[in-house]
Amino acid sequence: MAVRSALPWPFRWAVLAIVFGFCAAIGLWAFEFGKDIAGLEKGSKEELTRLQTALASAQAELTTVKTERDKAQSVANTADALVTAEKASHESLLAQTKQLELENRSLRDDLGFFEKLIPASGGDGLAIRALHAELLNGGKLKWQVLVIQSSKSQTEFTGRLELSFTGLLNGKPWTANLPGEPPAIKVRQYGRIGGEFEVPAQVVVKGVSAKVMDGTVTRAAQSIKL
Repeated sequence: MAVRSALPWPFRWAVLAIVFGFCAAIGLWAFEFGKDIAGLEKGSKEELTRLQTALASAQAELTTVKTERDKAQSVANTADALVTAEKASHESLLAQTKQLELENRSLRDDLGFFEKLIPASGGDGLAIRALHAELLNGGKLKWQVLVIQSSKSQTEFTGRLELSFTGLLNGKPWTANLPGEPPAIKVRQYGRIGGEFEVPAQVVVKGVSAKVMDGTVTRAAQSIKL
């Protein structure tokens, strides 16, 4: 037994066409709606392009700022190094200046003594050519003695130097000798010897005397007043 459809074929094809068209319309609507939801319309694409351009510009500016920062840091490091070098150079110059001042003072003292090495007219033998004393700060007295020997024999003399000081202590006469053993002195053409003497408190030194001794014999003597 055969069962046949109640609808004729043309009508059935028409119904199918309507169904397919309806499905296509629904699919197209879903597609457009999905585009709207996903933000893929033309305006959204333009906004995305604008944001990408702004991001690239911001990244370029950030790179520039980092470069400028690195340059500034380099300049700062160089400046610190220059300041440190300048400070060290300044301290070195101060030390050199102080040393030169000391050497200059020593040279002036040497010059004053060596100028007196010119032999005095006449005389022959050992003599104290110069005796110098200077009061320093701190209650000290700096002294120097220059001894020359004008003998033609040029035989070296070996002896000792005795130094004494005179002055006032509370208005009364005061004397003192150089503490310790008298310093030895050797002279062929000339010999210089010097040192410092601690002046007692409340003492006013008025004079200094020097003697060159050969055993118990005084070979030369000189005194000065301050």
